[in-house]
Amino acid sequence: MRILLVEDQPHLQRQLTRCLREAGYAVDAAGDGADALSRALDVDYDALVLDVNLPGLDGWTVLRRLRERKTTPVLMLTARDATRDRVRGLDEGADDYLTKPFELDELLARLRAVIRRGVGRSAAIVLGAVRVDTATRTVSLDGTPVPLTPREYALVEYLAQHHGQLITRTQLYDHLYGEEDSTLSNLLDVQVSNIRKKLGADFITTRRGHGYLIEPRA
Repeated sequence: MRILLVEDQPHLQRQLTRCLREAGYAVDAAGDGADALSRALDVDYDALVLDVNLPGLDGWTVLRRLRERKTTPVLMLTARDATRDRVRGLDEGADDYLTKPFELDELLARLRAVIRRGVGRSAAIVLGAVRVDTATRTVSLDGTPVPLTPREYALVEYLAQHHGQLITRTQLYDHLYGEEDSTLSNLLDVQVSNIRKKLGADFITTRRGHGYLIEPRA
């Protein structure tokens, strides 16, 4: 999943970027409202983590202009804890609201929840013998947990959420890899190969020259 993190404090931006990447997300970062809005309109992110207090356009303005064109899930971050600010954020179109300071585990849990609601899926996706739990970000095969790297999990989750649909390599790069990743590498092929070794050779189907899909399973 590809996230846009909008935070103007350099130290916090670096900390959150590292945390999100370690959790398996591809992360692009912006430090001001104008840059954030431009990126959010140009790229189909799976979610935005959006600070309220930003130089230039504030978070409220970014959210309002984004909602005129897109329904991207938005988790607001703010130091304000007044009820009226939380109500404003939700009324403006935010999907959730987290007050600073916060625990990183709570941020990740809330982010998972807004993404899950955004794609209209339940926490568990069952694909034959494979079960993908998006709440705990775990995968099991015939009831036995299967250890996946964060990047492998992100790929499985995205294909599982769109099972039965052909997903192009471009779509996968756009949703799973950030600006720091080279799309010219064989990273995607390596991850697909590793996943097949763990979940079965036929778990992911390759359509040569087109992309990948997980076939519907009973």
